[in-house]
Amino acid sequence: MMSKRTLWIGAGTLSILAIAGVVLSLQRRSDPVVVEAPKTESPRPREAVAALGRLRPLGEIRRLAAPVSGFGGTPRVSQLFVEEGDMVTRGQVLAVFDSRPQIEADLSALDAQILSVDTEIPLLRREVLRYSQAAKAGAAAMVILEEKQDALTLAQRRRVELIAERRTLEADLADSELKSPIDGTVLKLNARVGERPNADGVLEVGASQSMEALIEVYESDINRIAVGDPVTLVSENGGFDGSLRGRVERISPQVRQREVLSTNPTGDADARIVEVQVALDRASANRVARLAGLKVIARFQGQ
Repeated sequence: MMSKRTLWIGAGTLSILAIAGVVLSLQRRSDPVVVEAPKTESPRPREAVAALGRLRPLGEIRRLAAPVSGFGGTPRVSQLFVEEGDMVTRGQVLAVFDSRPQIEADLSALDAQILSVDTEIPLLRREVLRYSQAAKAGAAAMVILEEKQDALTLAQRRRVELIAERRTLEADLADSELKSPIDGTVLKLNARVGERPNADGVLEVGASQSMEALIEVYESDINRIAVGDPVTLVSENGGFDGSLRGRVERISPQVRQREVLSTNPTGDADARIVEVQVALDRASANRVARLAGLKVIARFQGQ
């Protein structure tokens, strides 16, 4: 039979163990639970896109048309003084039309008529004065005086009409020469000597103080390009050495048919594209300042 001392020792031991269990349980509850964050994949960089395009002046482009003749048609080009890529200045004569010789002949004939009328008017004035004095003295009939006055009025009216006609011919003569309205570069010739210009005009002049690139990107690739993306450009046919650098300046919101065709005969001429405007850096723009219209291959480096 166990003694009281042994019972007390056992009970005490159980109490200590119970208290230790409670403390351990409380410590476990108070420890923070660490939850491992889910792993996220870093976004993949956009793939590079290559596309064809051309260089063009960074500024206004003027399409210069031929004058319209009195019959509604356009004259033919008789002389052409520039080629594509030539630098031109404002007011420089670029072409002459075959209507010019006829206009010059009409002006000469008109000047002769004006000279004749100018000679006739003073004579008629003296006759009117003489018959007016004679009529007052009763030496001439009033009907003759009125006839002389009518002749003077008709001559004066004829002179006014001839002067107006001459001004029209002077304007036609000025239009028979095609002059550049700006300082720039001849971008494209749409008509040659002997040809009658159509709706595209005679030629195009661009203000070429700087240069940019207009790139035609397939509509399936345009979602991989963003404004500000860096771009490198090389010449498809060796128009310049090395590469040019620039950045995407603007992306057109319109989808259209491509205009810049590859030298590859199997190229897709009917492909749908989006025009992307690329601004060249200063060094690159200076290198190609005289190469407007040159075909380039652009590589867009996705960021």
